[in-house]
Amino acid sequence: MTETQIAHPGARLPEPGPLPNRLQLTDDGQLRHMLTIEGLNRELLTEILDTAESFANMNEKAVKKVPLLRGKTIVNLFFEASTRTRTTFELAAKRLSADVLNVNINTSSAVKGESLLDTLRNIEAMNVDMFVVRHEESGAAHFIARHVAPGISVLNAGDGRHAHPTQALLDMFTIRRHKGDFTKLKVAIVGDILHSRVARSQIHALNILQTGEVRVVAPCSLLPADVDQLGVHVYNDLDAGLKDVDVIIMLRLQRERMEHAHLPSEHEYYQLFGLTSRRLQLAHPTCLVMHPGPANRGVEIESAVADGPHSVILEQVTYGISVRMAVMSMVMGAHQA
Repeated sequence: MTETQIAHPGARLPEPGPLPNRLQLTDDGQLRHMLTIEGLNRELLTEILDTAESFANMNEKAVKKVPLLRGKTIVNLFFEASTRTRTTFELAAKRLSADVLNVNINTSSAVKGESLLDTLRNIEAMNVDMFVVRHEESGAAHFIARHVAPGISVLNAGDGRHAHPTQALLDMFTIRRHKGDFTKLKVAIVGDILHSRVARSQIHALNILQTGEVRVVAPCSLLPADVDQLGVHVYNDLDAGLKDVDVIIMLRLQRERMEHAHLPSEHEYYQLFGLTSRRLQLAHPTCLVMHPGPANRGVEIESAVADGPHSVILEQVTYGISVRMAVMSMVMGAHQA
């Protein structure tokens, strides 16, 4: 599909290929956009996590703001519904003292037939500085990053099955705060690997941070064809996959992205791949339980586990603000340099 075709309403965006660093990074290796974890190096990921650490204690302060992005305008451009992600991006921007515009796509001109490029150009004319983009099509954030005016940053808040980089970064931040050295850890990602943009970003981040062992645990029908090329150990049995792991990341079943019936029933899935209190005992005694949300209780995870002492699910939400503040400040710093 050509970019001329993409410019028209209703056209599907192409799957993104390998990302040239010249699109995402400046010549001196700083973030220009945040589109994907893939292709970044360990030093840059560590810098993002360290920067997020500097923002992590702001919740305890009476005034939860710093003036780093004062005078900047950030647009949340969400073509998919999201409460958790959009809200944390909005809070992150406001705590950096930026002005925030939330564009309701369901009532915007895009629904009336305006193309993605037309929408982009019209908002650009308002002299904005950053787009935070969530889109159901893989490649949308890359497409926008190639076409925005110079000096405007693009952050990918999730595109199709491709990537969700800031979710992976906040997951890495949560793990690092509790566990420290990634090289000594065994991490299991469990569930719908096939349809999950979060899982792909997590796998890239864990491998870049030189995690000791990265496992994916899922039925064969929920594993991507290229799973062997992702640098993971594959398990089709949950009990075996959880043995002695230090971190368990559960994934939501992406029913809205399934084109065919990949599972007999949710009940059977829970029996075979649901994280229960019994199964949690197979992991290391200090194992963390994580979930990018929203969690389907009784389908992917037992309530007693989601609310139990091993769970850091709510911490992930809290840390999402700090991580997104870090990414926003670093990206805007690259443009200002």
